[in-house]
Amino acid sequence: MNSFGIKLRFSTFGESHGKALGCLLDGLPAGLEIDEAYIQSELDRRKPGKSEFETARKEADKVEILSGVFEGKSTGTPIAMIIYNTNQKSKDYTNIKDVFRPGHADFTYFHKYGIRDYRGGGRSSARETAARVAAGAVAKLLLKQLNIEVLSGISEVAGIQATAFDYTRVNSSLIYALDPDKEEAQKEAILKAKKEHDSVGGVSRVLIKGVPVGLGQPLYYKLDGVLADAMMGLNAVKAVEIGDGVLSARSSGSKNNDQIRAEGFESNHSGGILGGISNGEDIVLNVYFKPTPSIFKEQHTVTTENEEVDFSLKGRHDPCVAIRGTVVCEAMAALVIADMLLLNMGSKMDGVVAYYK
Repeated sequence: MNSFGIKLRFSTFGESHGKALGCLLDGLPAGLEIDEAYIQSELDRRKPGKSEFETARKEADKVEILSGVFEGKSTGTPIAMIIYNTNQKSKDYTNIKDVFRPGHADFTYFHKYGIRDYRGGGRSSARETAARVAAGAVAKLLLKQLNIEVLSGISEVAGIQATAFDYTRVNSSLIYALDPDKEEAQKEAILKAKKEHDSVGGVSRVLIKGVPVGLGQPLYYKLDGVLADAMMGLNAVKAVEIGDGVLSARSSGSKNNDQIRAEGFESNHSGGILGGISNGEDIVLNVYFKPTPSIFKEQHTVTTENEEVDFSLKGRHDPCVAIRGTVVCEAMAALVIADMLLLNMGSKMDGVVAYYK
């Protein structure tokens, strides 16, 4: 499947070393002002090659809108966007043409389809997420109309955990760090791994503010379930927590319950979601990225003929994929919330009557 969402649905296309990649966003209401400069700014946050903490691949990631926008506003028809690849170095991958890279999707793609694009992983490459960020930027424009904000930042790198979460400083940090007191240590861990031809994992913390009560479609399209689905569908993500997450399993009901008073909830252990439906509190997610599997140490693997070999990887890769990945987490969260908002419009009869009368 290459599509996501129900009411607001997007599909992506393209490969890491193909001519281009892009997305088709369908179901967006007509009349939304489409700020192309804002969409480009979101892609600029995710694009590679901005610092020593990212891959050296230089891509402008210039987005072009092909359809669905007229005189600066959405028309209600599908919005198609394209991003051309301009800096591929496919020759870097000739030595793995018949070799499966450990930690990558090479092995599973080959055995599932009987063919694979070995140039940077083809469709399985995180390069595809540029298209998701483009779609997510449009969803964010919709959310802004309702004063809903999606924020994120890096809370952990190589086990170095943030103890403070300052979302206002994220875009001034080269690694989108949330905690200024932990940022230098996190940077040092990334550069140390890079120098040793290795990589490290990290955690993105996503905060969604201003979400109204009632988003979520029980039982089989719960808000937390869909958010988790969206995040687990991203490259290198191995775990997702809502609210207190795994800590909830170590707590007691008397401590974990978010007690309620007339003015609202006394705490937010649930992460803003109860019974799969938003409760009006901030929605909080932690998204765990594994270390980038593309490393330059010699590794053991097998060929497409199942012959054991040792090989060393070439190319340009992120020493910590979580850094640029946090921007993609934001995009996917925005798409989920926008989809849920549109789905929720018909949940009450008085809302339907009000619209048509």
